[in-house]
Amino acid sequence: MSIVKRANLMIFRLFVLTIGFGLAVSGGISTIAYLNMITAGHGVDEYLAFISRRVECYLLPAGISIIWLSIYWPHNHEEN
Repeated sequence: MSIVKRANLMIFRLFVLTIGFGLAVSGGISTIAYLNMITAGHGVDEYLAFISRRVECYLLPAGISIIWLSIYWPHNHEEN
């Protein structure tokens, strides 16, 4: 694999990692912000039921999955 192709692959992986990080941060902040429901008198079961219905809370596992894929997705290790 040429140096240019390898560099392009690494730049693409860095871009995907950055997108995943942004999604994970956005979802994590939403999930943590909704923890205030517990202090307002709601139980943990109500909290979990509530965040399971909120779309923005699904960004956390989606972002973590994208980060994992960008780091561990296999690529060709061709020797010269």
